Amino acid sequence: MADKDEDLPRDAKIVQSLLKSMGVEDYEPCAIHKFLVLWYRYVVEVLTDAQVCSKHASKTAIDCDDVRLTIQSKVNFSFSQPPPREVLLELAWSCNKMPLPKSLAGPGISLPLDKDTLISPNYQL
Repeated sequence: MADKDEDLPRDAKIVQSLLKSMGVEDYEPCAIHKFLVLWYRYVVEVLTDAQVCSKHASKTAIDCDDVRLTIQSKVNFSFSQPPPREVLLELAWSCNKMPLPKSLAGPGISLPLDKDTLISPNYQL
């Protein structure tokens, strides 16, 4: 296993150490590759958007402020927080205070008529 770890690129070793630091010991070998693909895609998106911000500000190069603004906009629009528990409880209470309509068929499951079932004879003599 040590030889296998030495063959990994630097970024793959970083992902591996991140997984280990989070307590993840058992994972598929392709998980590291998938994390790297996600990581690279995110970095490319951030740098591309930072370049747009830099051009909009009439700058020739990307600086930390452009990257910071891009990451902040991604966090604000991509990752939303769930509403507070109190709001959900209030919504659930207002929804649950209305009673359900009474069933007209009575208890149990109502079965279709014999003519509408697949076991009824479908021929005539």
